[in-house]
Formats: sequence, structure tokens, C-alpha cells
Amino acid sequence: MEISREEILHIAKLADLKINEEELENYKKNLEDILNFANTINKVDTQNVDISIGTIENVNVFREDEVVPFENEKGLLENAQDKEDNMFRIPKVI
Repeated sequence: MEISREEILHIAKLADLKINEEELENYKKNLEDILNFANTINKVDTQNVDISIGTIENVNVFREDEVVPFENEKGLLENAQDKEDNMFRIPKVI
């Protein structure tokens, strides 16, 4: 799809973009590519496609919660700025 220089400048004005002459051609080509791709997508026949295609029929597929003991408390606390009784000590937050 061909886009005119004036259309690019109008879109730039609407988007509050300041583009110079060197950028104008780059914007023009990119916008033409986007519109050509959109036209290609619009040509796809979706007449016999089910409206709910892509939805997942699974319900409540959560895993069970399991308590797993953490075995490397020392390694976890190595980078703590301040610790007390195998816990992180942080400043009071109110």
C-alpha cells in the first residue's frame, strides 16, 4: 500500500513526532510494510474457523501445594546485610 509524504507528516503531527527528511523515508517504508502485512492478514479465509479456537478446555489444572524443606539456609543468608537467628533482619517499615 502506497503512503504519501503528506500522510506520514500528518501521522507524525498527530503522534507529536518531530521527524526530519532523512527519517521520513524510513517511516514511510516501515508504515507501508505494516499496512501490507495487515492487508495480508485480512485476506485470510476465516469462514469455517470455530470462534473458540485456541481456548483451553482444561479446568483447575493446578498442582498440589507441597511443603518442601529448604536445606541451604546458610547459603541463602550469605548475602544478607543483617541477619538474626537464621532470618533476614530489615529496618522497620511503617
